[in-house]
Amino acid sequence: VQLQASGGGLVQVGGSLRLSCEASGITFSFYLMGWYRQAPGRQRELVAQISSSGNTNYADSVKGRFTISRDNAKMVYLQMNSLEPEDTAVYYCNAQRIAIRRYYWGQGTLVTVSS
Repeated sequence: VQLQASGGGLVQVGGSLRLSCEASGITFSFYLMGWYRQAPGRQRELVAQISSSGNTNYADSVKGRFTISRDNAKMVYLQMNSLEPEDTAVYYCNAQRIAIRRYYWGQGTLVTVSS
């Protein structure tokens, strides 16, 4: 199983970035896909999730600014708008199939928001 994340970088406050994650080695439609992030000195936290049917769940801190999506080509995206310094973190792609206790993580991509 591989989750290949990309799209991170340096952006100014108020800017936008789009993260991408390509999944391989899993039956994509069986998995809840998500993005988590971890800032220096903090625990990893959920940013957004999307089910195979398109249901979404967002952290309160990103609602209205971030949008998660997925397609049939085993890709998951996180569109991040109105970025704030507090969004600076390493962002990880995640695949979950809770019923069989399968959890997979990508390698992480760094997002830095400068003021």
